[in-house]
Amino acid sequence: MNSMTGQSVPIPHREVVETRRDFLMRSGAGFGSLALTYLLGNRSVFSAAGPAKAVVSPLAPRQPQLLAKAKSVIFLFMEGGPSHIDLFDYKPRLNEMAGKPLPPSFGKIITAMGEFGSPVLECKRAWKQHGQSGLWISDWLPHTAECADDLAVLRSCWANGINHSTGICQMNTGATLAGRPCLGSWVTYGLGSENQNLPAFVVMQDSNATVVNGPRNWSAGFMPALYQGTRLSIGAEPIANLNPPAGSTEEQQFAKLQLLDQLNYRHAQSRKVQSELDARIASYELAFRMQAEAPEAVDVSDESEATKKLYGMDQKETEAMGRNCLLARRLVERGVRFVQIYHGAGNKWDAHTKIEKNHSEMCLAMDKPVAGLLKDLKARGLLDQTLVLWGGEFGRTPMSEKGDGRDHNPTGFTMWMAGGGVKGGQAIGATDEVGLHAVEDRLHVHDLHATILYLLGLDNMGLVYRYKGRPERPTLNEGEAYKKITGA
Repeated sequence: MNSMTGQSVPIPHREVVETRRDFLMRSGAGFGSLALTYLLGNRSVFSAAGPAKAVVSPLAPRQPQLLAKAKSVIFLFMEGGPSHIDLFDYKPRLNEMAGKPLPPSFGKIITAMGEFGSPVLECKRAWKQHGQSGLWISDWLPHTAECADDLAVLRSCWANGINHSTGICQMNTGATLAGRPCLGSWVTYGLGSENQNLPAFVVMQDSNATVVNGPRNWSAGFMPALYQGTRLSIGAEPIANLNPPAGSTEEQQFAKLQLLDQLNYRHAQSRKVQSELDARIASYELAFRMQAEAPEAVDVSDESEATKKLYGMDQKETEAMGRNCLLARRLVERGVRFVQIYHGAGNKWDAHTKIEKNHSEMCLAMDKPVAGLLKDLKARGLLDQTLVLWGGEFGRTPMSEKGDGRDHNPTGFTMWMAGGGVKGGQAIGATDEVGLHAVEDRLHVHDLHATILYLLGLDNMGLVYRYKGRPERPTLNEGEAYKKITGA
């Protein structure tokens, strides 16, 4: 629905039939274009290159289908599965039942260890109600608790993935098996980008550890590669290959680009029915324009010391996540559509043993930066248009593992949303008395994705990409937006 006219605005359906030659071409050349995502959008730069045709960027901004409440998303992904029953889902019965097995009335759950008879593990946290809303938050998150009235805590999430690979894959792509476009790619495909000089979809990690599934988590799947996420690295050059090679002059670089444009144009003339080359040209264009704007966007040196301190950049434990959260704010401020931050990269939230030590360290590193992000967005008037999402691939079980840890729990866990049209200070849904199963207002991953798309003005059933003659949708023809989250 067009927010100005109230009329439906269809997303274009694109027919893609991939041949073996297409596959080999994309496989061999696709990755070479990632670092150069867009190069010829400003044709005046290449006016000397010949009669190259004008290319309309596939990432040009599009009107939403519905009345949009948010313009951009920041997805704070806690890789490994944080324990909802130790953070946001207060369950006094845990300590009452500590050391005892769950009664048969709870049914059975297939855990990663294949066990159910383990005794209940007590929660050692101190719990308090926070804000005017009185949301329950544990003492592991004192800074996040200060933002309680901005949070919509979703206590009834559930998923299908029982292990990290399938769980992370589903939370990103909607499916437990790899190969589909991730949520960020669907958003980019549906809405385009408000800044043609920066990537539309950015991914960051708090360390260089390998995220489970790697780049498949931010892949565009069967869509053109330009819709996939651009990962920013840690260090002096966040975007690989962005700067010209050492010793290369501006004139040499310009001559190379002119030649490339001529060759691309000549190649495209005999292949007008194929759109892949136009997409690749567009990917080169971005890299060229990024050379001017991206370095400034990722340079936090001009931020005040007070702002850096707000994000925890003055402390060793919080510096990495603080920098990423600050970069996320700078990116959405400049029109980047979707930013995803992996905290605990390398599965560090996974607490099968020593959960007290594990979660104490992980919460310390994450709590202040995340709260700083919410406070900073709010102070700058950006929170209303930026949807912030927090959570992992699943939660943890109430039963103990190895005596002092918790196993994977996809049948009931917590995520939260803030900003972007979400009514803060509310708890949505519920798990049972020990936090094992979602029992009230159950929200599957597809419902979560549908809700995010809805807040951005996209209909999860109306957003279609045609692949091999089949209409593909972001939530696999399932899921329903939880519209009550807006409070309307």
